[in-house]
Amino acid sequence: MGSELLTLDCLVHVFSYLEAPDLLRAARVNQAWNEAAGTTSLWRRMCLDRWTFCNISNLTPGKIVGLAYLSDNEHVFGAGKLRSVVCTASTDGTIRAWQVQEGTQIWSSPSQEVPFVKVITVPQYKLAISTDAFGTIKVWHGETGEELAAFSTSSSSSSLVTYSVNNKPFLTVATAGGAIYTLEVPNLNQVSCIAAFQNSSIDLLLCSPDKQCLVAGSTENANTFPKMFYTDCLINPVDEPPISSSLPVNNCAVVCWLPKAPARIAVMHQDRMSVQRNITVFDLAVKKSKYKTEVLAQQIASFTLPQSTWPTAILMEGHGTETILLGCGSNLKLYSIFGTQLEAFQHHNNTITSIWVDSFHVVTSSLDLSLRVYTWKKVNKISSLTSRYYLLGGTHRWSRVKDNLHSRGVHSYSRTRVGLPTNPATLPNATGIHLHTRSHLTTFRLLLLLLGFFFFFFKNM
Repeated sequence: MGSELLTLDCLVHVFSYLEAPDLLRAARVNQAWNEAAGTTSLWRRMCLDRWTFCNISNLTPGKIVGLAYLSDNEHVFGAGKLRSVVCTASTDGTIRAWQVQEGTQIWSSPSQEVPFVKVITVPQYKLAISTDAFGTIKVWHGETGEELAAFSTSSSSSSLVTYSVNNKPFLTVATAGGAIYTLEVPNLNQVSCIAAFQNSSIDLLLCSPDKQCLVAGSTENANTFPKMFYTDCLINPVDEPPISSSLPVNNCAVVCWLPKAPARIAVMHQDRMSVQRNITVFDLAVKKSKYKTEVLAQQIASFTLPQSTWPTAILMEGHGTETILLGCGSNLKLYSIFGTQLEAFQHHNNTITSIWVDSFHVVTSSLDLSLRVYTWKKVNKISSLTSRYYLLGGTHRWSRVKDNLHSRGVHSYSRTRVGLPTNPATLPNATGIHLHTRSHLTTFRLLLLLLGFFFFFFKNM
């Protein structure tokens, strides 16, 4: 008698005793084992074992208004790397760091009278950066909570983005008055300051994946065209105005990068004369000649979203070079940049509040306090998603986890209290082989366990 006589339920029961490394080895044996090893309940159990629920909001005196991951972009099943650290900004005037797995506070800043409004992190340098209601920027040591530097913009609101050029980190701050400051990190020495817009608040601020272009714009002023700046002019200023140009679209609602391209940006905007929403995709590039340097935008694609009732707030994220994800109400929709709707999911019972996208997963959080986890696959060279499992009991305010998410400085990506790692370990796809870990149980012990159960099962029939 061989293991092929075992039913799927028997195999799943046996595999429930395995850790992730050996479950992946079992998936390589044959088609039946692969199917059993890919059972959702097996992976959901391990996720819950490692990503402990931690309701940080119940541990903080004030209301949490910002959250970002401070731990490295690394989390591997079976490798012992289970320490996920997040930083929070609260209305009680404190910045705090938390160990998610244990639900314990690592450090807290002294309370200040002016409430904080945002916090972002630079994990590779173990830094947290905050801004408060008076526009004061502060840098905190991620391991000790020591305040390292402060800088005042005198603005009621600020958008922040961090990026590194030649291994040197910078922070760019855009203000409600239309000014853009570029500062050194961590000392916050001012490198440059420009007036990007006249009396127009900047709430769109992104740095391209190749770090060549900075895009700034406003969703509040329909007449404002987003501007593209050559980042070298911001970090190495001269007497002349910085090299810049405008994207030929206005009335912008949301923007995102297509992360696998050097500087491909998708812009959702609305026609002035209609309620139609359009998405236009540009490739940005810096062109240098003998006499001048230019920042150019080449339109790659443009399409109009189908006529339907679209919510006021739509979430948009990019994947690869040609796939766009939209979170609209309780729906998650996939489009190609040429306007083809690839897939649509309605797994949440309430509005999707955040989307996390990487090369392996998509994680959505919702007002129904649930997380939905999907994995990517290729079908005829076209990206598609497979729904894997859901988790209940999170908090709708936090799910990303951008990128930092990715271009993690571009947005302050937040997460759920389920303690998702900054880059969650890859779940098994249809082939069951995408999770890379160290082994704890040998394949020989796996076979002994399986055979022991096999003989016990048939002996008691």
